[in-house]
Amino acid sequence: MSVQERKERERAVRERLIVATARELAERQGWDAVTTRRLAERIEYSQPVLYSHFRGKREIIGAVALEGASEMASALRTAASAADGPRARVTALARAYLDFAERNPAVYDAMFQLDGGLAFAAEETPAPLKDAFAALLETLAEVAGEGVHPGLFTELFWAALHGLATLTRAGRLPPGDADRRAELLVDRLAVI
Repeated sequence: MSVQERKERERAVRERLIVATARELAERQGWDAVTTRRLAERIEYSQPVLYSHFRGKREIIGAVALEGASEMASALRTAASAADGPRARVTALARAYLDFAERNPAVYDAMFQLDGGLAFAAEETPAPLKDAFAALLETLAEVAGEGVHPGLFTELFWAALHGLATLTRAGRLPPGDADRRAELLVDRLAVI
């Protein structure tokens, strides 16, 4: 292995450590607790080393969001592929989405609430974000209904899921009815 390859590998390891540490700190204490000073202390590197990877917290949030998008896409595909039939696939997808948001609140915030400097719904949208949307579209396209654009239907269904996730987490919806809400959403929106 050349010196350059070793340096690139070490850089990638440091970058993964920064992202993992930011994510862990945000999940435990919230995003306000994630500062470059605190991250530098936790990973035992200087702030200049941290800044050599990310220009600041915004880029770190973006990196966490991209990692989360990849994980969400995988969770959605796994849930949908394990179900049999369109209704079961869409219900499994909805539950997997809501479960992901509940289990990973700081990551979900990085993906959809905080400014991570990422473009959505644009040509320059990063591949992991496009893939997370594609994971929704793959299942929802089959239940959009005749004459309904699958992408638009997916956006509407996603917006409903996001609303449920956000309102549930904020304590604006009564606890314990997540599965019933997901089933009602499938019943009323999906053409099965």
